[in-house]
Amino acid sequence: MQKKQYLQNLIQLNFAVLVISTSGTLGRYIELPVPLIILLRSLIGGVFLFLFCKLKKLSFKIKKKDRKTVFLSGVLMGAHWITYFIALKLSSVAIGMLSVFTYPIITTFLEPLILKTKFKRSNLILGLMVLVGIYFLAPEFSFKNDQFKAIGFGVFSALCYAVRNILTKSKAKEYEGSILMVYQLIIISMLLSPVFFLYEMTGLEPSFPAVLILALITTATGHTLFIYSFRNFTISTASIISGVQPVYGIIIGMIVLGEYPALSTIFGGVLILGTVLIESIRNFKE
Repeated sequence: MQKKQYLQNLIQLNFAVLVISTSGTLGRYIELPVPLIILLRSLIGGVFLFLFCKLKKLSFKIKKKDRKTVFLSGVLMGAHWITYFIALKLSSVAIGMLSVFTYPIITTFLEPLILKTKFKRSNLILGLMVLVGIYFLAPEFSFKNDQFKAIGFGVFSALCYAVRNILTKSKAKEYEGSILMVYQLIIISMLLSPVFFLYEMTGLEPSFPAVLILALITTATGHTLFIYSFRNFTISTASIISGVQPVYGIIIGMIVLGEYPALSTIFGGVLILGTVLIESIRNFKE
């Protein structure tokens, strides 16, 4: 990959990460039940992306052999979002986002097994740096502590996200990123449709502008661009580079919500940002 082209791809990936990082603040800000937030996010984002794909005259055809993979990717994406937003509700933008970023080390272990790619020992070291950063988040290891429970939900969310990314990577060169994202959003919307009958919609009106931003900007735009990046980077590389996402998210949370992380949380964030810089420089040299 030429250096100029690599820089363009790196900028696109970082822009996608910046847009996706707004999810932490929005997840804390929107005062609706988590399943309802995810349903509205998927439904509105899915309609927007569907119209975009129609306008671009993209093919929606998915080969029969790929349908199970696309369906499972949608299920995993939905599970990732729900558990991630539960983590945000239990703690803060910083804790919620940083706990999800155990997914690079999970990806580092799973990608060679699932996609049969070569295992890079350097990725293991970088993933361990992220894990050490996460270690500084937990005040105590007790299920009575909401922050500890939030980290647990965050790590499970990370597992779902890692597997989803690996499965999506296997199809990213064959199908447009926006098409894959449309199908995932449709699957999530269908699976969560009973939520409309389980929750009252009384608090929807004041939260609707934030839900729109979450659906159209964070989801439709950010996640589609992130899927496109799979064409230019390995999943492990994209995962580690996107480790800057919590840093963006924490800064947005500080500005919008006035949530300031503790010193230990900042230290963990610095470790994560360090892995991003190391991975970016290493890939640039390659």
